[in-house]
Amino acid sequence: MRRVLLAVLLLSAPCARADLKRAMAEPNLERRSGLALDNALAELKSARAAYDKGDNDQVAKDTAEVLESVDLAATSLEQSGKNPRRSAGYKRAEISTRDLSRRIQDFQNQMSYVDRPLLDKLKARVLEVHEQLLMGVMEGKKK
Repeated sequence: MRRVLLAVLLLSAPCARADLKRAMAEPNLERRSGLALDNALAELKSARAAYDKGDNDQVAKDTAEVLESVDLAATSLEQSGKNPRRSAGYKRAEISTRDLSRRIQDFQNQMSYVDRPLLDKLKARVLEVHEQLLMGVMEGKKK
């Protein structure tokens, strides 16, 4: 029974992966942000797997989608109009971007020195979004 359950879970894993189009279709802006950040994490894992296979073109495509996902998450929260200090969505996004930033740094450290510039733009943008979210959570909305 356990083997069957494990096989079903392993076969359904690619289908369970978050999708940016599904996130864009989400009407709830905080949930949209969460789905976008889930997609960013999934695409970063995909980029890492592509790098292990030596496919730098796929790494560039995956990192571009990570960047797009992080931007969608940030704009969705901004459009929600909620006070960052009182919004659980902002707090979750701040934690997720911090984790994502750390994972990007770890990935870049494991890359060849020659390939590291592939992640520079992504790392800078994720750090920028994280700092904006953190300041919003710490300071709240300015009026």
